Amino acid sequence: MSRSVLASAALLALAALAQAQTPPAAPATAASGPTAASPARPPADPTAPKPFAEIIRGAKEQPGLFPIWRKDEKTWIEIPKDQLNKPFLFSVNVANSIGERGFYASQMIGDEMAEWRRVGNQVQLIALNSKFRSDTASNKLAVAQAFSPSLISGGPVASAEHPDRKSVLVDASGFLLHDIPGYSTRLEAAFRLPYAPDRANSFIEATRADAQVTTLTARVHFATPRIPAPPLVAAPVPLPTPPQATPDPRSMFFSFVYSFRALPAQPAAIRHADPRLGHFMESYSNLGDDLRINPRVHLVARWRLEKKDPSAALSEPVQPIVYWMDKNIPAKYRESVKAGILEWNKAFEKIGFKDAIVAKQQPDDADWDNMDSTHASVRWFTGSDVGFAIGPSQRDPRTGEILDADIGMSDVFGRGTRRFATDDVRPGGHGHDHHEHNGWTGARSSLALTEQHCTYLADQANEFGFALDLLALRDGMDLNGPEAEALAQAVMKDVIMHEVGHTLGFKHNFRSSTTVTQAQLKDKAFTEANGISNSVMDYNAYNLPLMGEPKASLTNTTLGAYDYWAVEYAYKQIPAEQEAAELARIAARSTEPQLAYGDDFDQGVGGPFDGFDPRSNQRDLGDDPLAYAKKRLKLSQELWERVQARKPQAGEDPFRARRSVADAFRQLGMTANNVSKYVGGIQAERIVPGVTPGQAFKPVDNAQQREALRFIASGLLSSNSFKFNPEFVAAQTLDYNEWADRGQPLSIPDAVAGVQGRVLDRLMSPATARRLIEQSSFLPEAQRKGAVSLSEVYGTLQTAIFSELKTGAEIDRMRRSLQREYLRRLQAQLNRATNGAAVYADAFSMARYHASQLAKELRVAAAKPGLSVETRAHLVETQDMLDSMLKATLTRS
Repeated sequence: MSRSVLASAALLALAALAQAQTPPAAPATAASGPTAASPARPPADPTAPKPFAEIIRGAKEQPGLFPIWRKDEKTWIEIPKDQLNKPFLFSVNVANSIGERGFYASQMIGDEMAEWRRVGNQVQLIALNSKFRSDTASNKLAVAQAFSPSLISGGPVASAEHPDRKSVLVDASGFLLHDIPGYSTRLEAAFRLPYAPDRANSFIEATRADAQVTTLTARVHFATPRIPAPPLVAAPVPLPTPPQATPDPRSMFFSFVYSFRALPAQPAAIRHADPRLGHFMESYSNLGDDLRINPRVHLVARWRLEKKDPSAALSEPVQPIVYWMDKNIPAKYRESVKAGILEWNKAFEKIGFKDAIVAKQQPDDADWDNMDSTHASVRWFTGSDVGFAIGPSQRDPRTGEILDADIGMSDVFGRGTRRFATDDVRPGGHGHDHHEHNGWTGARSSLALTEQHCTYLADQANEFGFALDLLALRDGMDLNGPEAEALAQAVMKDVIMHEVGHTLGFKHNFRSSTTVTQAQLKDKAFTEANGISNSVMDYNAYNLPLMGEPKASLTNTTLGAYDYWAVEYAYKQIPAEQEAAELARIAARSTEPQLAYGDDFDQGVGGPFDGFDPRSNQRDLGDDPLAYAKKRLKLSQELWERVQARKPQAGEDPFRARRSVADAFRQLGMTANNVSKYVGGIQAERIVPGVTPGQAFKPVDNAQQREALRFIASGLLSSNSFKFNPEFVAAQTLDYNEWADRGQPLSIPDAVAGVQGRVLDRLMSPATARRLIEQSSFLPEAQRKGAVSLSEVYGTLQTAIFSELKTGAEIDRMRRSLQREYLRRLQAQLNRATNGAAVYADAFSMARYHASQLAKELRVAAAKPGLSVETRAHLVETQDMLDSMLKATLTRS
């Protein structure tokens, strides 16, 4: 008999024995029918969330607004039921980055008002739409239906609801280890490579929580599968190089600091903005009243500042504005940073606050950082191509209350400014694309970071190199001596005052430098007491004297009159019933000369906002910007002369002299743009109808326009302004140890072309042509005679650029380059297919008329005997190009 048969027989015998030993069941009665029997337990749902206690068994809790639970590599966020559908502030900062092309550490990205929503067993993190609102209950539903919120992240609940805590868990990794900030797009924009987050190699690296904020830091790995081979044929537009600062350009890590911060239970009092002052704003459309002419509402962005003793003339605040100074700030700069922060207390004391602002130093051995959304800070960071400071802030969208602010300070000050003469790291390598790469994807924050865009430190670093070289070569100042050290500390304080101003809610004021006279700038006692400008929010040039002029403060030493005014409007405590009248009184002071104001758009940000008021500029100084432009050219020429006369020293940076030359050209490039604003310029005043007297727009005085034209023609467009010895140019070596920075031999014509191109771009632009044509419409009939015309500008420009045609002189390389650049822009003016409606018909016909005159002059000049073959070839080529342009088929409309 087989084993299986024996086993079956044994089992049957055991079953029979068990049945014999079991007593028989009692017969069923009517009272104990089927309904009295225990129901069968349904099978468990395999998809149902596991019990809360089972999930967190062995995990450690961090109590807080949203408690955090951690166990091994697992992290959960606990969401109480009563916190669902309740708004909070969700913000993102970058703690670690790659150090190039706009991707830097210690940066504030942005924020959105958000809330948790539960849909079945799904939890969503929703960004609320705060751009459109209604102040009437009857219309709130319609507004909510019209404008969608956005999903930041989502995922399944990780646990069933806790029976006592009434909360659920969500997996933090599932929510946060993907591309919330949209960095894949920014990386592609910077490097033109398809980077994507790699979840498998990303993790939650740090967490903390308290009653006000819950913060998690996600270490996210971004990667691209391959770096494509370079094209066989060069692309028409050069492609950017792959990342240079990472060991492998295919792989990089970012640490994103995500903060979930409770909004104030009692919203702060709002204050409406006034266009006559420059405050950052929380703006939205109020669609609650269809009778409003303009539904836009603009609230002043400001910290909540309230007196402990409202009746006292001078009182400490209930809660001061506290700035934590990052432990990465070098010890030698900390006192200057602190001084720049606390300087603003002078303005707050004027409106009754004692110690409104406090500066605290993070201990060097601190094991915490200030990257969450509850520590306003000054952070010191570095990068391979970095050179800027920035002062962004985060605010309550409901009221405009500033809740957090983080000043980012690049170490370019220590390297590119303090040791600029001997170091080879160029500041400002990020150009103007910092916010394009680091801006938060949310519309609110993108706008906020755009308006807070600041290159003050980068410009300071460039100009400081210029100033140090000039002072060292003129006066023998030791770059390592006490005088240079004192200047470096003064510049540090100046930059910090500027950036703290941004974090207090103040925009740039690019017109304030024109409210100090030339005589005051030469008065040392005046500048030490009042600074060199009436606002630290301007991009003030250094107060460098010409040779033989008296010396005064080189940079800003204190707040200006405008800064006190801006603080008063935003922060003065006013009884509610008096607020409207008092704010109107404060704003009405805008006509006082010291309070002149012009923002980024006034000075020019590009496109249609090219800046047409020559009083609103970056990097000018004094009440006569045209006079300053002439002074700047003289200062540049002096530096060039002294650099050429200086003998190089053994062991110094091989690029030192080249940098001195480049610094002067860089500053002169800004001057070229500023002085060109006079031509066709319009002075703009911030007029409030029925309140502010005067004109909103007034053309620049004709005499000033013509003086600017003469300076451009005889100064900036003249080769005589740029004299360099051939021996000096030939002696400028390269850095043969650094392939990437080796570059080419020094080219003065190319540098000059950069400055002159700024002039041509503005004077030959459609916007300038339009203003010249239309400026008479701003003037009474009696004042129109003698106005600067478009024909006069084009004729003056063309005569200056082609002056050799009448004199018969040779045309050198520098002048040939200028003439070609002129023709290139003239071709754009004559090409209606590319210009379309951007160019007025009058501007087109005027450009064509002067081009025809030039063609005649070229034919005569080319026939003159005795010219070199280079000049003759250039004239023939220029004539042929111009003839082709004039003969081209026009697109008539």
